Amino acid sequence: LVGLDATLGVAAGLLNVVFGLYFCRHLAFAVAAVRWAEADLVAADVGLEQWTPTVAVLVACKNEELVVDGLVTSLLDLDYPADRLTLVVVDDGSDDSTGQRLDAWAARDPRLRVLHRRPGAGGGKSGALNDGLALVDAEILVVFDADHEPDPTVLRRLVRHFRDPVVGAVMGRCVIRNGQDSTMSGTVFIDFLSGYLVNEYGRQALFELPAYGGANCAVRAATLRELGGWNPDTVTEDTDLTLRVLLTGQRVRYDLSAVDYEEAVVSAGRFWKQRYRWARGHQKCLRDYWRPLMRAPHLSLVEKVETTLFLLVYHVPVLAGLGLVLVVLRAAGVGDLPAISVLPLSMLLFVGPLAELTVGLLVGRVERRSAWRLLGFLPAFALSIVVTTRAYLDGMLGRPYSWVKTTRSGATSTVRRPAPAGAAS
Repeated sequence: LVGLDATLGVAAGLLNVVFGLYFCRHLAFAVAAVRWAEADLVAADVGLEQWTPTVAVLVACKNEELVVDGLVTSLLDLDYPADRLTLVVVDDGSDDSTGQRLDAWAARDPRLRVLHRRPGAGGGKSGALNDGLALVDAEILVVFDADHEPDPTVLRRLVRHFRDPVVGAVMGRCVIRNGQDSTMSGTVFIDFLSGYLVNEYGRQALFELPAYGGANCAVRAATLRELGGWNPDTVTEDTDLTLRVLLTGQRVRYDLSAVDYEEAVVSAGRFWKQRYRWARGHQKCLRDYWRPLMRAPHLSLVEKVETTLFLLVYHVPVLAGLGLVLVVLRAAGVGDLPAISVLPLSMLLFVGPLAELTVGLLVGRVERRSAWRLLGFLPAFALSIVVTTRAYLDGMLGRPYSWVKTTRSGATSTVRRPAPAGAAS
């Protein structure tokens, strides 16, 4: 209607506005982390012994024989009053030795309760957690994934925030424990430094709007039951619950000191499957919740904008891919401006995340040679463009997709714990 040149010019202009907005957001998070994160870590040990509500720890396991022994040992080592703590691990229809290993642990230590779901029970992680929820009666629910090994003090650090009645959920910090296993796991190690040491911290420090991350996190049981439990119709139950908690008028908190160690994917194929699931779920949450979000009376305009930017995170790589197409078209002479004209602001899309990654390395005090892993960010981001674009197209076309677990490698970068007597080898 208006001509190819004008259309491409408007598209490039809108993309640069989006990229510039995200650059400012990334930079603000990086500045906040540099300015306050270390001081907050130092002050985080105050008051850990003061409040001990009843807690139920829930973990969903499906074919996790490579990591389940480390998980259970870590759960049994948690520093929390035994009479105030329930440990429930749900075997979600595993067809390997996961169920036998869990039963052997439960026979050895009565603190552990094991629930076996039948194969094909449905609902993915959400379905398994909801079945575990039906078994417990506790004030606070804490969730870990099967490959996680939480620090012993995690429960005390997470639950202390619930003394504030406005808090509906709390997120801790996840740290990659097998960053040396492969180039991909090293890249994810840096990515998590950015995500948990900078991005989530920045959302907490500047907006008090961090996300409930799905593992190493806690939720108020009354809030969750009022919401009907975890949503079995989503593949990212964490983002879904984040929005539902906010829409009730409650808030999510982030605790930088509540550290939990998890395993990163070690190959591009596993990275694809994991990030595809994250992208499909995140994109669906935007479609499901942006209207209720805009109508929420207890959120300010700034809070609505920030939450929208959070929901758009897995759309940004799609827009980056579109931006690259525009650059190629301009370079080929399609459009009325040279290709260089769309590059300056578009580069901000990369500079912002690189600033977060760099600050994550600084605040995390990693060894010097880890700085070279920043180079792995560029091919990983290129892969993310392809993954998220595929997820976006599949979602918009209504192609069915169900929850798929992340395949574990049984990372050996930490000390592996022995299985209890009687567990299958």
